[in-house]
Parts: sequence; C-alpha cells; structure tokens
Amino acid sequence: MAEIKLFRLGSQVEELKSHSAVIEKELQNKIEKNMFKFFGVHFLDTEYRIDNGRMDSIGIDENNCPVIFEYKCHSNENVINQGLFYLNWLLEHKANFKLLVLEKLGKETADNIDWSMPRVICIAGDFNKYDEEAIKQINRNVSLIRYKQYNDDLLLFELLNSNTVAPIEIENNERKQTEKTFLQQYESAPKKFTAIYDELKDFALSLGDDVSESTLKLYSAFKKIKNFATMEIYKSNIRLNVKLNPNDYTLSENLRDVSEIGHWGCGDLQLIIKSEKDVPLAKELIQKSYEEN
Repeated sequence: MAEIKLFRLGSQVEELKSHSAVIEKELQNKIEKNMFKFFGVHFLDTEYRIDNGRMDSIGIDENNCPVIFEYKCHSNENVINQGLFYLNWLLEHKANFKLLVLEKLGKETADNIDWSMPRVICIAGDFNKYDEEAIKQINRNVSLIRYKQYNDDLLLFELLNSNTVAPIEIENNERKQTEKTFLQQYESAPKKFTAIYDELKDFALSLGDDVSESTLKLYSAFKKIKNFATMEIYKSNIRLNVKLNPNDYTLSENLRDVSEIGHWGCGDLQLIIKSEKDVPLAKELIQKSYEEN
C-alpha cells in the first residue's frame, strides 16, 4: 500500500513518522473507548466469547445493525476469514446478540435490531492486495480499515475497501406485518419519486470513492466510515436526513429540525422532498454533510 505522508507546518517542515500499535490490545482499547466517535458504532463487549472462539470487539451501529471488529496484528493473520466465521455464528444465534443488546442498551434498541446488514470491520496497520481482492468474492459486508499512529496524539483511519452486498432477507416473524421495507416502499412509490431518489443516490455516490450505499430494512444509508445521509421513500415524498446543525439553516415546513422528533436514519436536519424543485437543496445538504462528516 502507498504510504500516507503527514507533515507538521511551522518555521520548519517536519515529517511525522507513523507507527503501528506495539500491542494489539492497546489499539483495541482505544477503539473500544471511542467506538462511536470513530465508526458510529455503540460498543457492547470486548473479547465476546462463543463456543469456538471469541470476537475481539462487538457492537451495534447507528443503523441498529450488528458489527464485529477484528484486529490484525501480524501480516500472516487471516482476520477476514475469522471475522466471517464469527458473523455466521452471530446470524445463527440472534437471541444471544439480542440479550447482549438488552443488557447494555435497553429494550428499545434490542427490539429494533436490524439484521439486514450485519458487518465485519477488519482493522490493521496494513493489508495486502490479496486481502482487498478476497472481500470482493465474499457475499458479506466487510470493511478493511488501515490505521496509522503519529506521535502519541494523532491516529489516522483509512478506509481501504468496503464490500457492501444486498441486504439479508428478513423473515416476516422478525418484523411487524404492517411494516413495509425500504425496498417495498421503493417499488410501490410513484415514478417521479423513484427518479428523484435515483438521482440523489447517484449524486451521493459520486462524491468520492469512499462512499457506499447500504439498503437497510426501513431506509437507505450513505456513508464513508459513518453515515452522512439517509433516505426514506414514500408515495407522497422522500425524507432526507443529514448530519448537519439545524441552527445553521432557515427552517420551514419542508426543512425541519428533528433532533427532538423520533425518526429513522441519521442526523438532526431533515428535508422533505416533494418535487424536483427540492433536488438542488437536497444535493447541497448531501454534499455539505459528506464534507463535514
């Protein structure tokens, strides 16, 4: 992998030399203490034991999807296969995970776990080209993140590759019968709204190679490492949520502060899109949220 060069500018230019964590546990502790800040994931447990091993870290992300973290200390470790083994175990033992969420975060979160997009995040000082090619062949959501530490106070995370696949089918008995999924909403929405959604989706994905779309149970999410925008589609409108401060905008009936209102997806600012005339503002908000998050 190409090395990232970081310099401190002053009277003299100083190159900051990067290094990996001396001890894997040292990195793991830093991530677990700041997991939501770094990755938008609520930390649940460390060294989570199962029948045939233990997961390094386990959490639930801002979309209420399970997330497994595996840390690669040595170049010959195959953390991708290890993470996939744990993910398959989790999908076969959903009750165990729900109980963990119930104990740590309460009943409301436990009742709203979204099993459509569980994922594995592999973190290492570096990966090889075979690792990046391997996840393209896997029908699971896997992200490779390289880290570099500079001095004692700078930590860099670089998203090298993210494999996002179609959502896992959810059995009807795992959700309310009256609840339509995002895909069902999309398929039944008027063509004018599916066209607007597709235009906004293409715009969001064009903002950078680091952007991916995840189709969740009730909405779609656009993220780098963390969400920066989410969208729901209905017969009468599209709801765009972004991670921007509502106080920075002139609010209206269509542009709302939802920080105190229950809603799906990320962010405190919501735009209700009713026609093509709302698309320019929607793109402006998506790009601003992408740049700030």
